[in-house]
Amino acid sequence: MSGLPKRQRVAAYAVILSGERILLSRLSPTISADELWTLPGGGLDHGEDPRDAVVREVHEETGLDVEIGETARVYSAHLPGVWRDGRRVDAHALRIVYDGWVPVDSPAPRVVEVDGSTVEAAWKPLAQVLDGSVPVAPMVLEALADHRPYRHQRLGTYALIRRAEDGQSAVLLVRISSRGFHTGSWTLPGGGVGHGEAPRSALVREVREECGVECGVGELVAVHDEHFSGTAPSGRFEDFHSVGLVFDATIHDDAEPRLTEEGGTTDAVAWVPVVDVESGALPVLEVVRVALRAAEPRRSRSS
Repeated sequence: MSGLPKRQRVAAYAVILSGERILLSRLSPTISADELWTLPGGGLDHGEDPRDAVVREVHEETGLDVEIGETARVYSAHLPGVWRDGRRVDAHALRIVYDGWVPVDSPAPRVVEVDGSTVEAAWKPLAQVLDGSVPVAPMVLEALADHRPYRHQRLGTYALIRRAEDGQSAVLLVRISSRGFHTGSWTLPGGGVGHGEAPRSALVREVREECGVECGVGELVAVHDEHFSGTAPSGRFEDFHSVGLVFDATIHDDAEPRLTEEGGTTDAVAWVPVVDVESGALPVLEVVRVALRAAEPRRSRSS
């Protein structure tokens, strides 16, 4: 094999996950006679930055606009005697594999390029890729074995706002939209603390943005943390750790909370009877129950 022409190729690819699915491209019959799926991506043009190349290639092969993480893994494969362009060559493939993600509301993937190396793009169940039900190139399994979700730790601040509604105690809650991980569940109004932002100032801002009202921030009621993996509003698959500061808060008696956020992670605002939270009649995040339990002794002492 030493006399074969040498061919070295540098290519960039992306591991793009969404929930329990992975975005894959099916190789053309000219590349593989049998059905074979691979990561979207491809060869670098001369002088092209690998990050620019993978964005371009993913769009050509899937029609989707991908964002790329800061780091990558490099895989080297020496393939003496393989067929390339109708002849046997001594091939050396260098593959740069990035973590990638596409918006959660992206359309169905489709091949854009004409007469390229791929003929189909699709989201495939991750379990079927791993158990061999979906035939994939070895690179896919290598990349998945090494892949680690992006670790994101976020400090959030939330408001426990209560008042009497129709003779019973109620709590102000917001419902998580389809852009959030816990879609359809209700939680306390609030959100992330910006870099350098005071938690109480962040809470005033978040309540204004989500509910359209100004709030007064009282004492810290509880600290709650949650750890899970899932697809973030950006579309990125994350290993997410949330640490939430829950404050007692008030609004004016005549204030009427309403949904003011458009296209965000909140799609409804409502006063919810506490009994509905306690009975499980309404799907709520655990932070709501934690906050209500922690605040009860304070209310007992003040009454």
